[in-house]
Amino acid sequence: MAKYPHPDAFLDIVGQELGVSDWFEIDQARIDAFAEVTDDHQWIHVDTERAAREMPDGKTIAHGFLVLSLLPGLSREFFDIDNLARTINYGLNKVRFTSMVPVGSRVRLRQTLRSAEKRPDGGVHTVLEGVIELEGSDRPAAITESVRLMYPVSEG
Repeated sequence: MAKYPHPDAFLDIVGQELGVSDWFEIDQARIDAFAEVTDDHQWIHVDTERAAREMPDGKTIAHGFLVLSLLPGLSREFFDIDNLARTINYGLNKVRFTSMVPVGSRVRLRQTLRSAEKRPDGGVHTVLEGVIELEGSDRPAAITESVRLMYPVSEG
């Protein structure tokens, strides 16, 4: 895991890959729990019997937003910053779901720093390209461009 001494360290590494997470399995229990939390019970996600009959691989698939929601946890594996007071998810510039994620699949995150700018309030505004890779597939599950604001511990 790379360890960064301060949020300002990102100003000097634009264009570099920040890291790659471990593989993470998407099981039916997680899909079902996500359906409960989001009230998205579309059959392609939760009806295993119907999916066996009607889905191309005969399996349910993860919600796209479930896959997207894995970004913070997967990036935590390689995103360690000293002297960090807080980081704020500022949003997404782009999200593309490029491949279905069948139940039982494993995904991982590969993240690259696309830009970093110092803000007048002392924070660092970053844009991160994320590729959520799907094990065994040439196509990723998703491609994202997320924005984070990182604030250092006050020096006063």
